[in-house]
Amino acid sequence: MSDVVTIALLGTESTGKTWLTQAMSRALAARGHRVATVAEWLRTWCDQHGRTPRPDEQAGIAQTQASHVRQAVAQLAGEPSASPGFVIADTTPLMTAIYSDWLFGDDSLYAMALAHQQTYIHTLVTGLDLPWVADGLQRDGPQVRAPIDALLRGKLAQGDVPYKVIYGSGDERLHNALQACQLLPSPASRDPASPEAGAERWVWTCDKCSDPACEHRLFSRLTKPPAS
Repeated sequence: MSDVVTIALLGTESTGKTWLTQAMSRALAARGHRVATVAEWLRTWCDQHGRTPRPDEQAGIAQTQASHVRQAVAQLAGEPSASPGFVIADTTPLMTAIYSDWLFGDDSLYAMALAHQQTYIHTLVTGLDLPWVADGLQRDGPQVRAPIDALLRGKLAQGDVPYKVIYGSGDERLHNALQACQLLPSPASRDPASPEAGAERWVWTCDKCSDPACEHRLFSRLTKPPAS
């Protein structure tokens, strides 16, 4: 049996969760770590059915997402290894619960979703600094991002789930995510050509990135147009 570090990526639509999941996986695998990623089941479900789910189908989607994470953890934990494995989940049942509440007024999934969320070692929330991009059935529009983000943070606080908000684009976002999970390599062992080294100028400004005043200042800097 080996230890498994679980990382959950949460966030409203078009905030780079899938990209960040894959980027973190590649970065950790490049260092020789065992990594499993768990894809968003809702996306697969919508592709299979050609539509978005009905209210009565939300619970099944949430349960399947949780089951896939548990299976990935069990598989890595069962491998003989002296080093920990990593499971990175591209969303969790909590996002299903939030959208079920937002779209259908159904708050029945929160108890299960928050209990599941509390099992993760790291919970990362992707910030709203990336531009909204249309993406088929799963995109409700840029106008829903802020209220969904606020609802997500409120539920994490309600469930006493600690989290970090991840800002930046490209390698900067990856660097911030790895740093939030305390997974950056030491400077002496870092490859100068790696994305992690290239993003060294990106500074993690505070341990509690959900602090509204601090985060407002950071977000304002990130979204301000460059000077001409």
